[in-house]
Amino acid sequence: MKRYVAAIDQGTTSTRCMLFDRLGGVVAADQREHRQIFPQPGWVEHDPEELWHATQAVVTGALARARLGPEDVAAVGLTNQRETTLLWDRKRGVPLHHALVWQDTRTAALCHQLMGAEGKDRFRAQTGLPIATYFSAPKLRWLLDTIPGAREAAEAGELAFGTIDTWLAWQLTGGVEGGLHITDVTNASRTLLMDLATEEWDDGLLAAFDLPRALLPTIMPSSWLYGECRTLLPGVPLAGILGDQHAATVGQACYQQGEAKNTYGTGNFMLLNTGSQPVPSQHGLITTPGYRFGTEATVWTLEGSIAVTGSLIQWLRDNLGIIRSAAESESLARQVSDNGGVYFVPAFSGLFAPYWRADARGVLVGMSRYTNKAHIARAALEATAYQTREVAEAMAQDAGVPLQALKVDGGMVGNDLLMQFQADILGVPVVRPKVAETTALGAAYAAGLAVGYWEDLGAMRRNWQMDRTWEPSMSVDQRESLFARWKRAVTRTFEWVD
Repeated sequence: MKRYVAAIDQGTTSTRCMLFDRLGGVVAADQREHRQIFPQPGWVEHDPEELWHATQAVVTGALARARLGPEDVAAVGLTNQRETTLLWDRKRGVPLHHALVWQDTRTAALCHQLMGAEGKDRFRAQTGLPIATYFSAPKLRWLLDTIPGAREAAEAGELAFGTIDTWLAWQLTGGVEGGLHITDVTNASRTLLMDLATEEWDDGLLAAFDLPRALLPTIMPSSWLYGECRTLLPGVPLAGILGDQHAATVGQACYQQGEAKNTYGTGNFMLLNTGSQPVPSQHGLITTPGYRFGTEATVWTLEGSIAVTGSLIQWLRDNLGIIRSAAESESLARQVSDNGGVYFVPAFSGLFAPYWRADARGVLVGMSRYTNKAHIARAALEATAYQTREVAEAMAQDAGVPLQALKVDGGMVGNDLLMQFQADILGVPVVRPKVAETTALGAAYAAGLAVGYWEDLGAMRRNWQMDRTWEPSMSVDQRESLFARWKRAVTRTFEWVD
């Protein structure tokens, strides 16, 4: 019996590989950061070749740390930054351009054009999504319209489109030597090209975006025996693919209707399990598949997507230089007892849920001569909690059920100051699991389920264990006063760009 399941977690700022045992425990891990490429204001790119090289390095590194080989791995699952879009040559295996990252806003004018008289909700009933720079279809259209000869090659079937899961799955299963051109239902749902009713690519949507069907991968379940790896992990079944936030939902064992999780990463993403039927949002959320395992019906979720949370702390480090590491943000923020009246709304890529304002840009307000870098660090951390409350309130309105507690995961949940403030500003307990990196765990669960390593959802649920809970301690008056000032600060970001 092979002893472990591997997960490749290709995120916005880094790539990692983690090996898990049957109890969901971490056996070994390796991680590499990659470049963030900013050719112009609002443009964000990644080098797809660099992402593949990082993937090779972390898989090799994790196996070496555990003194294991591919023969010890029962299956591998993939999870990935969603919406990030790339285009490559099928025969040569070469990307035609850097990948356009989900945060990229260069398609704002195109999105406005596509809205027409119907506005940003033109395709919402069919796709669950507003028209926004966030999603893949406008990015793909930009690539075809910009790269000389790309449209003609795409129509001839010479090019392949994919989000990062598709690129890595193709590479793992052979690349130019017969690699699989596939994606899963969760990633496909983030393109603006998948019909929620059929869970397939839609010709009407393709026509609206002027995109050829020949480019598109095959949509598959999130847990399935897709095929064996031919590179890097030869002979190991590739058996799970999930967008990162869907993977975290699986890793947090949110398998019942009404269960929710919030991931604190580059951005924040809260997902609420709504059961076997998609729930249309009336309050700025996204209707999206949570996961589809094997031949079972899709489990649906409502999602609140926040563009900038952890990346704001990275910005404090890399752009302002007021901290040397992300961990220093907490110690710096603790040098002051409150934010000193300072609010930081990080609308670097516009505002996502619940506003969907591409015209917004970041603001730092409420400063005086009293303000110092500790207040700015505290305001940056608090921004994550305020944005999460906005999404939680929208979710309660759509679902008709108030939040009772919040399961949290991701890199920022090790920040005790932030977690306590999150509980305070929400007014509900915040619960952290023992395995905080639940994104990778969810991908491992999907892969392990497909090969029988875990027998069912119950076996995976039994692995979930609480590490710590933060209880709210702030008075209602203080909570509402702070949040009201945050809402005022948000309005200052509007209509900053045309």
